[in-house]
Amino acid sequence: MNLWFGVAIMAVVTYLMRAVPLLAIRRRITNQWALSFLHYLPYVVLAAMAFPAILTDAPSLATGLVALGVALVLGWRGHDLSAVVLGAALAIGAAEALQLLT
Repeated sequence: MNLWFGVAIMAVVTYLMRAVPLLAIRRRITNQWALSFLHYLPYVVLAAMAFPAILTDAPSLATGLVALGVALVLGWRGHDLSAVVLGAALAIGAAEALQLLT
């Protein structure tokens, strides 16, 4: 199969996945459950993708757990995403440095 044909097919499928719901739902969503679901969906997807990576991609399970704890505390305290990611990365660096010293 031609590379550009594959790219074109993926572009059409991606466009249809976004356009069909937009065209099918013409009126404003007023259901509180649906609004709440749609509001929190990006956060849940991000957490579902990030959680396994934190524990498996860190140099060790202990440093992954330290980074997870730091990220949870920073996120709970209302810091923005860049601060949470930077804090978790610094926590991994500090935990690895402490493990090398011992």
